[in-house]
Amino acid sequence: MLRGMAWAAVLRRLDAYERLARLDKPVGWLLLLWPTLWALWLASEGWPRPEHFAIFVLGVILMRSSGCAINDWADRNFDPHVERTRTRPLAAGEITPGEAIAVGVFFALCAFALVLFLSRLAILLSFVALAIAWSYPFAKRFFVLPQAWLGVAFGFGIPMAYAAVQGRLPAECGLLLAANVCYSLGYDTEYAMVDRDDDAKLGLRTSALLFGRWDTVAVMASYAGMLALLALLGLARGFGLAYWAGLAAAALAAAAHWPMIRTRSREGCFRAFRHANWIGAAVLAGIVVELA
Repeated sequence: MLRGMAWAAVLRRLDAYERLARLDKPVGWLLLLWPTLWALWLASEGWPRPEHFAIFVLGVILMRSSGCAINDWADRNFDPHVERTRTRPLAAGEITPGEAIAVGVFFALCAFALVLFLSRLAILLSFVALAIAWSYPFAKRFFVLPQAWLGVAFGFGIPMAYAAVQGRLPAECGLLLAANVCYSLGYDTEYAMVDRDDDAKLGLRTSALLFGRWDTVAVMASYAGMLALLALLGLARGFGLAYWAGLAAAALAAAAHWPMIRTRSREGCFRAFRHANWIGAAVLAGIVVELA
């Protein structure tokens, strides 16, 4: 009986670690994965090496998990007071702050082990990526637009993909990263709109609070900015119908967010955030077919 109780306790702990790392919520890592794969496909001219594909998919999941654990540690004094986050393992007291840090470090080390199979430039960039990812949770204490910092953190797979494949960072890489900043500004403002009232009480800074009554317009403008930058890339590359069809599908997916967020309900804004992954997926589909 004691052995069974000990095993049950271990399983509960592992379940708490899984939820801490958000491994039970794939939408988060999909939002990181699509832009990373945009870059991998473009840098590889449509034919990424299987090992690169595997490294970047696993790396995205691992780094997102690490960032979530560090985020919850950084927000451990705020999350218990926010409706959406009060049931997170650390906020609910299921695990300790030290365990959260240990989980974050573990996933980061696993991701770094994968990076060692890439180029020297990619390895060097991984340290920058880690610093940006782990510093994001603190940005909302002093930066009025932390969602822009998130866009850089979530998009750092883009320069790493070019570094791994081409050993350099061409101008196209910067264009993609800028497009991802717009993309993340859109969906993470929707995410921030869910917590607007709680964040205001806690004195945190978010794009939803910064934009105020213009928040919905800012979201749609962000998606429009992403599409405009990707259109510039398509023109520069001389891409054909498949790429533009992908952008058109992404535009339709983004347009579908307006009725979800215009009333600013928690449910609608969170549904829009979850739906945002289809925007990135549509862009990737256009790139893959165009370069096939």
